Amino acid sequence: MRRGVRRGAERIDAATPAHRDRAVDALRALAVFGVVLGHWLVTALVADGRTLRTASPLQHLPWLAPVSWLFQTLAVFFLVGGHVATRGYASARARGIPYHHWLRGRLARLFGPVAAVLGLWTVVTIVLLLSGTDLATVRTLVKLALSPLWFLLVFAALTAATPLLTRLHPLWPLAVVLHVDVLRFGLGGPARLGWINLAAGWLVPYTLGAAWTRGELEHRRAGRFLLVSGTAATAALVAWGGYPASMVGVPGAGVSNLNPPTLAAVTFGLAQCGLALLLRERLRGAMRRPVVWAAVALVNLSAMTVFLWHQTALMATTATGLLAGRLPGLHTVPDGLGWVAARLAWLPVLAVALGLCLAAFRSGERGDGRRRPSPAVHAHRPSPSDRGPAEGVRHV
Repeated sequence: MRRGVRRGAERIDAATPAHRDRAVDALRALAVFGVVLGHWLVTALVADGRTLRTASPLQHLPWLAPVSWLFQTLAVFFLVGGHVATRGYASARARGIPYHHWLRGRLARLFGPVAAVLGLWTVVTIVLLLSGTDLATVRTLVKLALSPLWFLLVFAALTAATPLLTRLHPLWPLAVVLHVDVLRFGLGGPARLGWINLAAGWLVPYTLGAAWTRGELEHRRAGRFLLVSGTAATAALVAWGGYPASMVGVPGAGVSNLNPPTLAAVTFGLAQCGLALLLRERLRGAMRRPVVWAAVALVNLSAMTVFLWHQTALMATTATGLLAGRLPGLHTVPDGLGWVAARLAWLPVLAVALGLCLAAFRSGERGDGRRRPSPAVHAHRPSPSDRGPAEGVRHV
């Protein structure tokens, strides 16, 4: 088996274009891993009689907030997304591909897996309602299952605006976030103003990705500056600005750093982007190992499916486990280290459930249903004006 795995990995390695920047794929895989593991660690479905409600260990164990610093990796998603989109758009223009064709292809790849999620949860919702399931439980499950879709909508909007964003300096959307938070928290403005940051907040790492494409972030001092300044600003905002320490939403908390993004979440994202940029050379070295590269390529092949279905895998495991009663770490209140230890023990089961979802629904990520090569091992041939790593056939 070991020899078979190595031979397969070597074939993937040999099929990868030499000009491809494998660090980009590695960063995307790390971002996917962070989001999935973070959600699985901080999301609990507590069974109270016939009702399921969401809870979080961060409610009861606030000193676990640093866990959210490790696994809230959406800024890296947007950094890589902005880099790939601006590079791909430049390549498309160089090859004479019209904007609407380029955009249609990217959005098709982005939203291809969504139809299966919506279809399944439409059926599940109808069955639950007809069976007399408590309405609060249905609302909890549907909200959790469809929560990843907000990311796709924001990402799609930024993708569509890519031609306008290729030269936008990240300081402009950062200034918008700053002013919105001053109005909300400093001057008592309406809370709904915060939703401006849903676009402006994620524009910051997206436009950093565009700056990466322009070659403005190649020197290590850019990564160091972002890491140090982002870390210092976030620490100051949490310590003296009244922002929550958790970088994810906590049920019942008055303010969430993520929904919508706050200035603290954006400065934290800057620190993450700086660290990601500093890790590029190490990741390029690690990706020279065929087995490691093959694993990263496979994650990228199903990145959107993993992202869209990981919450469903959690809920399917929770629902199945109810047949055996209230199980620790799965249905119990996350109010102690015993729950944390039990949830860690459940992670392999959740991974198996996600694997079953991938086996059933990954075909939606192929776009037209035909078998295609991995996006990490198949790229267009670069034109003379496109000397960098080409955008993969199905980059997210």
